[in-house]
Amino acid sequence: MRALGIITARGGSKGVPGKNLKLLGGKPLIHYSIEAANDTPLERLILSTEDPKIAEVARSLGCDVPFMRPAELARDETPHLPVIQHAVQWLIDHQGYRAEAVVILQPTSPLRSSADIAAALRMLELSGADSVVSVNEVSAHAHPMRMLHVDDGGFATLFVNGQPVRRRINRRQDLPQAWVMNGAVYAFRPDVLFGASPSLYGDRVVAYPMPIERSISIDTHEDWEAAEHALAHQPQDHHHHHHE
Repeated sequence: MRALGIITARGGSKGVPGKNLKLLGGKPLIHYSIEAANDTPLERLILSTEDPKIAEVARSLGCDVPFMRPAELARDETPHLPVIQHAVQWLIDHQGYRAEAVVILQPTSPLRSSADIAAALRMLELSGADSVVSVNEVSAHAHPMRMLHVDDGGFATLFVNGQPVRRRINRRQDLPQAWVMNGAVYAFRPDVLFGASPSLYGDRVVAYPMPIERSISIDTHEDWEAAEHALAHQPQDHHHHHHE
């Protein structure tokens, strides 16, 4: 499948200001996603940003920046969908380039690996699904069947089925596995972006399970510390070393 990778990186960021270029383990955050993408079956990799500095750094790392994102698509509240629609449509209109699969890589998931990207693409192709999303298993502590709903009077019941709290499943091994999207990889067929009910998912979504240690998503300074720590303690990947 002709696959297009899109890295989305705004200049503005509330949680960690300037985070896309902030140094993590001595490299700009965006470096990790570009490096992971470069070693995959992606046919093309592009960056969508409104920020000239981010564009410059991305280009220096070998990532194509074919356009600058319009300012109205770079606000705090701008959802992902119009940003991706714009990028895919721009390539069709200006370069006649139509991918068969699109992968979104957010710089905020620096520990996702080349293998994660390749595996998600393979699942998309083999499953015939509309999309693939990367997921982590939810800890037993935060499992949906253990969650509580609290009403206006302060009274608690089980969130999922409204039953009394005494009906909560206490033994971890009795809980069915539950998963949460981790934002590291979204892969989909581009036709889901357009049409009657546009989305990044379509109707048939396949989950790609990822280990928690590659799934850190950076939104706060605490997340940043956790990522620094995880990077420092990562098993070194010898086959992949660029000797600078």
